[in-house]
Formats: sequence, C-alpha cells, structure tokens
Amino acid sequence: MQSRLPQVALAMIPDLPDRLFTPSQWSRLRELADLGDGRVLTEFTSPDARARLAEIEVLITGWGSPVVDEEALAAAPGLRAVLHSAGTVKGHLSPACWDRGVKVSTAAQANAQPVAEYTLAMILLTLKGVPAAMTTFREERGRVDLLRRFPGVGNHRRRVGLVGASRIGRLVAEALRPFDLEVVIADPYLDPADAAALGAVPLPLDELLATSDLVSLHAPSIAETRHMLDASRLSLMRDGAVLVNTARGALIDHAALEPELVSGRLTAVLDVTEPEPPAADSPLWSLENVWLTPHLAGAQGTELHRLADVVLEELARHVAGEPLAHPVHAEELGRIA
Repeated sequence: MQSRLPQVALAMIPDLPDRLFTPSQWSRLRELADLGDGRVLTEFTSPDARARLAEIEVLITGWGSPVVDEEALAAAPGLRAVLHSAGTVKGHLSPACWDRGVKVSTAAQANAQPVAEYTLAMILLTLKGVPAAMTTFREERGRVDLLRRFPGVGNHRRRVGLVGASRIGRLVAEALRPFDLEVVIADPYLDPADAAALGAVPLPLDELLATSDLVSLHAPSIAETRHMLDASRLSLMRDGAVLVNTARGALIDHAALEPELVSGRLTAVLDVTEPEPPAADSPLWSLENVWLTPHLAGAQGTELHRLADVVLEELARHVAGEPLAHPVHAEELGRIA
C-alpha cells in the first residue's frame, strides 16, 4: 500500500508557481505531495490560511512569501521542512524556525548560476571596452579608429578582483579559468589552498581594489559589509577601473560612488543599488559609463525552472527520509547572504 503523501503548501507571489514549475514539474510535485486545494498562501493570518497551516508538513516558499515567525509556526504544529525556491531565506524565516528544529533548504546554488553567467558576460564586455565603443560608434555614426581611441581595452592579462568567495564568487572564478585573465579574491574566510583550487590568488581587500582592472562584488549584505566600499576604498581603485555589483547595493556607499562615476574616473555595472531602484533624479540613469540593470542577474524566465528542480529534489529527499542536499543552518546566518 502506498504511504501517505505529505501535505505541502506553497507560500509566494500568487502567479509565481506557474512561472516556477513547468507542466512536467507540476506532475512531479503532485507525485511527491498532497497540495490540498492548491491555494497559494500569500499571508498567514486569515482563518483560511491558518487552517491550511495546521495541515501541512512542508512549506515551499518563494519570492513574496510571508514571514514564517513564531505566530505562523504556532499555527503549523506539523511543519517539518521549509524548502525555499530562491536564494536568501533571511527575509522570510525567523530564528524560531531553527529553534523548533524545522529543516530549511534553499535553491541559492541554482540561483547563483545565472548571476555568475551575467557577471562573466559583463566582465568580458566591459574589459573589452564595449560600453564606450558603443557610445562612440552611435555618436559618430561612422568608422571608429579603435586602436587609437581605446588602446587600453581587452581581455588579455588583465586583473579581475572578486570580493567574496561566496557561491557566486566561486562560480565566477571557475568561469574565468578559460580566459587569459588573472583572478584575485578577497575573503576573510578563504585560505590560500581554497583560493588556489579556484585558480585565484588571495589578497587583502585594499590591495585587490588598488591593483585590479575590474572589481566584482560577491559578498553577503551583513552589518560588517555595509558600505565596505566607501569613499576611501573607492579612491584606491585604478583610473579607468570597472566596478560590477550583482550582490547588494548596501555594499557600496553610493554617495561616494556617484562622484567617481560622474567624473568618468570609474565605469560601473550595477544590477543592484541603494536605494533600489535609484531615485528618479539620480545621475546613474544617464551616465554613459554606467550599465544599470533592474536586478536581473538572478534567475529569470526559463531559469526559474532550475530553482523548481532543486525544490523537487529536496522534497523527494524529505519524503524518503534522507538529509537535504542544500540545508541552511542557524550558525551560518550571520555570514551568508
């Protein structure tokens, strides 16, 4: 006789599940779980939501999930696992989840892949001088003497500095291996052997900033990293250097960054900012040496299905009584994104 399927509910933006799961993934989910009436929980306080919480063993969360706090946990006495279909869990899970022994999993590793791909693309394009060349070509509408106008561009033996050996930072380091670039990493938790395994050289942050042609940020947004790139550190960067941020806007003091960009001394690729999006009158919108993108480096479109695969794999492990492959432990919360 087939064993009872666990009661599972989804908590996220209402239209996200149909973007997250393909038809075949929906079929797999229904093989593994009893979804009840299939409602997507967007809050945990109404009588209907509390009635559903009282039934569930597993909660699959996503962008827009309500906060799973003490009150929500009290309404879900049978909750055994929270499987997050995106990256950080710190915005919607309270410490009470770990205190009660609820297993927590994240699809952060899967979400890291498109961020690393975006970062790789921007590294190669900006070191090649594409932003400036595009602007010049558009303005002149004729042949551009590239060798004379842009003598310092190219991806040959340039130094790329990665700030943070996070999931994404490590993927970026690995992705850079085929190219003739020197990769250096600043991370207080990275030892020389780990850096060597990534094909990189560990450096103190200030030295990395002062000697890199391009700096890419991959550190978590925690109290210790807020405005880690302040006016003093930004001034260390080489004239003409590129700054790429796909992590969080709070890592950079934007009041200090804007003058560096307005002057043209630095170029920036900013997928995240502080505030996000920038104010309507921010110079970031119109500067030709700034590529401003709307927080798109993470999973988009078809890439969401990769996140769903992770959730389904984790749910299958839970059903089989196996350890989760991508757990989040309470002791990690202070140093992860």
